[in-house]
Amino acid sequence: MTLIGESFSSRERPVLRGRFGAVAAAHPLAVAAGQEMLTRGGSAADAAIAAQAVLCVVMPDACGLGGDMLALVHAPGSALQAINGTGAAPLRLRQVADDGPDSITVPGIVDSWCTLSRRYGQVTLTDALEPAIRLARAGVRISVLMSATLAKHRERLQRGGAGSWVLFDSAAGARIAQPELAALLENIGSSGRAAFYQGAAARHIAHAVGALGGALDEEDLAAHETILAAPIETRWDEFMLATQPPMAQGILLNMSVQALGRLGARAAVSEDHVGIELTNAAFGFRDRVGEGIALLAHDLPIDVARASNRGGPRAYLHTAGVACADAQGMVISSLVSVFDDFGSCVFVPELGITLNNRAGGFTAGANAAAPGKRPVHTLAPMMLETPQGMLALATPGADGQVQTLLQVLMGLHGGKIDLATAIARPRWRSENGALLIEESHAAIETLRGFGHRVTPCADGDLRFGAVVCAGYLGEPIAAADWRRETAAGVV
Repeated sequence: MTLIGESFSSRERPVLRGRFGAVAAAHPLAVAAGQEMLTRGGSAADAAIAAQAVLCVVMPDACGLGGDMLALVHAPGSALQAINGTGAAPLRLRQVADDGPDSITVPGIVDSWCTLSRRYGQVTLTDALEPAIRLARAGVRISVLMSATLAKHRERLQRGGAGSWVLFDSAAGARIAQPELAALLENIGSSGRAAFYQGAAARHIAHAVGALGGALDEEDLAAHETILAAPIETRWDEFMLATQPPMAQGILLNMSVQALGRLGARAAVSEDHVGIELTNAAFGFRDRVGEGIALLAHDLPIDVARASNRGGPRAYLHTAGVACADAQGMVISSLVSVFDDFGSCVFVPELGITLNNRAGGFTAGANAAAPGKRPVHTLAPMMLETPQGMLALATPGADGQVQTLLQVLMGLHGGKIDLATAIARPRWRSENGALLIEESHAAIETLRGFGHRVTPCADGDLRFGAVVCAGYLGEPIAAADWRRETAAGVV
């Protein structure tokens, strides 16, 4: 089985080999921060924290200290660990919304950094946050995409009190410093979780939410805890797939992979069609992901000859990924997010952050909203144990995450294609009953023939995700998608 090829084309980025470590992330500056930690003698955990913190500075539309983090950690000699850095709905919850003050759950990312650093770090949390602090103080350029996103959500941001935010009227190309965010990161480095969940920061968050009529308060913040658990694992021939347990919807990927194993050779007749149908069938269980591993008892019956067009996955797009590995064999897969662009758009001026809108993830049935309850999360980082070693993969794209990762897995399974090709090749995405597909995909007409409602899209459209990958295959390796601003680096 060959995972690493020698591809150097613009689409198929090479798999990089490192000596001391490897990083792949949603932005080149995040990769640089991770490399800096590895060069200092830090672990993969330190590199992940550094990269995530930089993403919070340069991509506040996708992630931030007002949001969440989910990670899977493979540490040599230890069982695989799932770190759930998501928060619960307010204890005094009255109602939930998709946006604004009633859409906010307790931000979990800060405490998850503290947990990751304490359990797996080799440098101090202050050291790990230093690159992000530096960037926030010095300022970063506003990209064309960020400027357009700010303009698109101007009304939402204004409603959430962000009219005074330094980013609010930022034009593309402007260099913008974020001193309040820099100060918050510095305080977290020196004082840990107390710098966010207690004291002045907690009061500022509670005041910003309360002033707009929301229920999140200081008590909710003080009560927050990061959840540590075993991942959900599924064997598929030579692979062992691991995903986050509930309330993340990674179990839907396990269900799809298990169904592929049961189909065996029948799945190979039209792999793309089968993958699409399994995706749609799995998403029928989304509101039940709280049942966790028990869902693997359910079969996913599909018609291998005809499209059902049942739909299921939705059209959300957000999140940012970080994957890291170090020379000791520690491998981490992670995602950070505020859910929608700028989350709830509720702004905390003293901290320079917007808060998430994760309560918009509550739906019906077992996933209905309740005080102190966590909603289903779209975040689905994964770990893949292969005959050659451990790989971490993650992608943004909300409901597209499970679909993108499934396509990469189907490419790698049985040694059909190498890692670089599996990440780079054209993709599809089932969304609201339609089948979006990159226009260079070879199976467009075949999928039409199966009865799918095909909508060709430009290659690299944001809806097809952007995979980050790092691992330890006898040495640290990293690979990045050509899509978005994704990058990889090694030391």
